[in-house]
Amino acid sequence: MAEQRQDKAALVSETRRRFEAEYLPDKSDKYDSRDVERLQQDDKWIENYLIWRHDVVDDTLKMIDESFQWRKEYTVNDLTESVLPKWLFENGSLFLHGYDKEGYKLFWFRVKHHIRDPKQQLEKKKLVAFWLEHYAKRDHGKPLTVVFDMSETGISHIDLDFVRFIVNCFTDYYPNFLTKIVIFEMPWIMNAAFKIVKGWLGPDAISMLKFTNKSDVQEYISGEYLPPHMGGTDSFKYSYPPLVDDDFQTPLCENGPITSEDEHESKEEIDADTKETGELNETQNLNQKKMNSVEQISKSEETDKTEIKPKNAKKALTTFKGPLLHISPAEELYFGSKETGEKKCLIVLTNVTKNIVAFKVRTTAPEKYRVKPSNSSCEPGTSLDIIVSLHGGFAASLQDRFLIMAAEMDQSSGAGVPELAQFWKEVPRTKVMEHRLRCHVVESSKPFSLTLKENAFNIPAKTNEDLHIQLTHLLQINKRLQEQIDRCLWFQQLSIVVSLLSVTVAAFCFYLVYTQRS
Repeated sequence: MAEQRQDKAALVSETRRRFEAEYLPDKSDKYDSRDVERLQQDDKWIENYLIWRHDVVDDTLKMIDESFQWRKEYTVNDLTESVLPKWLFENGSLFLHGYDKEGYKLFWFRVKHHIRDPKQQLEKKKLVAFWLEHYAKRDHGKPLTVVFDMSETGISHIDLDFVRFIVNCFTDYYPNFLTKIVIFEMPWIMNAAFKIVKGWLGPDAISMLKFTNKSDVQEYISGEYLPPHMGGTDSFKYSYPPLVDDDFQTPLCENGPITSEDEHESKEEIDADTKETGELNETQNLNQKKMNSVEQISKSEETDKTEIKPKNAKKALTTFKGPLLHISPAEELYFGSKETGEKKCLIVLTNVTKNIVAFKVRTTAPEKYRVKPSNSSCEPGTSLDIIVSLHGGFAASLQDRFLIMAAEMDQSSGAGVPELAQFWKEVPRTKVMEHRLRCHVVESSKPFSLTLKENAFNIPAKTNEDLHIQLTHLLQINKRLQEQIDRCLWFQQLSIVVSLLSVTVAAFCFYLVYTQRS
């Protein structure tokens, strides 16, 4: 494994060096300087290019060159909501929503809403580039699954030039960004057209084409993310504005369900939930105390009495380093399956600014999770623990997502519930840092993330006496089982002997009868 990483690092270094020596001097005016700067700093980006071109450096360099020229031509780095016509978003033919069964984001192309029009083609292509770039930056380049929903389509919707552009985005411009293309209910009249599409994809990507209908589309996408006309139960209806996102909602937090962004809970709700969740939530929510980082848990025995730290938390191996907060883990929360039973995870936020940072947590599955705290603030230079727990018998799934939003507050601002509510009303969106976390379900082995055992919530561990009683009880049960097995074996042996005797007697009787007749 170490050798593979070294080999990959060598290829990344060679690719970067050769690009700067062979391409950059003659074509710097054809590239966006921001892309060049990113290439010089982002090893993962180069790795994706190498993966998409099978680690052949010459082919990788050609792809980088072509994609960089394309990115500048389409001004990809400057594509925003405001620069594209509003009607493009209102049309609803292209959007991101939901996840497939492997946890990959779905990029929908509702073909029936697309009408071929050469005058609008460039703007529609820029919309594709906008969505791909929007997601690539937001979710760290995690691949997409493309869904061509071709229900209720006909000859007027066939636009091979537009389809080819979408295909080329994944084959030539966005490396290692495609998992599969799910084509739903393709009309027979389009069979010939998609034979051409297969030629564009090339042999490596043809296997990514999945032709489906209502009876088998759920092999790839679960019903919760399929609309009713595809046999699913997703009640999502596309509308604009606002821009369609992951449908993040406020989860159940330490104070119970939140009914709106501007409404906070009553004292009675706080008291009721505090009884359920115990002293940990009370100290984190009501006292707003500074929290030490998880790295200090095992070292520090003399923390303030009002600070209660979760014990037995696993240290995360990765940290996302944002401009306001460092977030651990960086990308995934690890939960156990129903069999393994791990239902709690820990997110550690570290304020790296000189001001108070307000934060709130949202999720795509608010009915499943409790987040404590879900709306609070973090003092300068300190860390704070967020506990994410499943409740109500729910199980985590790969499709679940969490969004952490953070913004810097003035020192003069208060950090109470009313002040935070007012702050989030007024803070400009451009000042908000956002970071997304995926869920990962672990079947057996322990995950490399922050997970919490029940003992973290001060549930007493079993004493030696309890364990001795349980062990004695198990030994007694084992002894009884062994006695039952011995009895079963004795009866089995007895049955065999009786059976043999019966056969012998029967055979002797037949012999006597035979001899008397003869």
